[in-house]
Amino acid sequence: MGNILKKLGVGLAVGGVLVGIARSQAVPADFQVLFFVIALIGAIIFMLLDAQPIRTMSGGKSLVSVVAFGVLLITAGVAGPSLLPQFNPEDEKAKIGKLLEKERKQSAQGKADELIARVKALDAQVKALEDRLKGLGGVQAASTPPAGEKPPTAASASAGDFMKVGEEQWQLQECYNCHKLRGEGGKKRGPELDNIGTLLTVDEIQEKISNPKSFMAEGYEKEWQKGIMPNKFKDLMDPKEMQALAAWLGTFKNTSVNTPKPIKKN
Repeated sequence: MGNILKKLGVGLAVGGVLVGIARSQAVPADFQVLFFVIALIGAIIFMLLDAQPIRTMSGGKSLVSVVAFGVLLITAGVAGPSLLPQFNPEDEKAKIGKLLEKERKQSAQGKADELIARVKALDAQVKALEDRLKGLGGVQAASTPPAGEKPPTAASASAGDFMKVGEEQWQLQECYNCHKLRGEGGKKRGPELDNIGTLLTVDEIQEKISNPKSFMAEGYEKEWQKGIMPNKFKDLMDPKEMQALAAWLGTFKNTSVNTPKPIKKN
């Protein structure tokens, strides 16, 4: 019995170490649970080596024992994995297919530069208007939508197809795993972004996506030092897709949301 408890303690310790390492590397909680369960399964296997041998049985008892053991294994094999984090290969296959798809329809490619210029021009006009109203004390009125009017979203943006590409990249790159937007997503690893368009220009947002170390959000110094935001999106997205994502995020200017102030670092 003492040897069994000792092995159980070792399994729990190993599981705790794996969870601690995974947590320090910002690994999702589902995988932390998976690592801990694997450590426990290993401990159980070693504990079974110390189990007493089963006494010899014959006739009906042996048949019942074999059937019962088979049912137990099947139940554990089916029910056990169903409790662990699930993975849908079809969803991931579709995402990978879209990420690798570099050829787009000719019409969309032809409009991209024009739409980028329009978004940047609109952004510059809004900034200029806010500066003018600031002197008159009316910046808050300009920033806050009138009663009954919804803030701008990708669906209402005049950029049309270009903005849809930006929203699609938000979903494909799974930005919602770290950032909250429109009340959805976020796991406290990154700031809420509903007012990011007020704090950064489209070019600055694109710079942040391409080089995560270029800006640091106030209150996220530890996450910035650890490099929680991965430096991989410049390889996963082509320039047009990254511009579309930056332009789409630039439309979010909801001043009622406390988006942390970005600080230029390099």
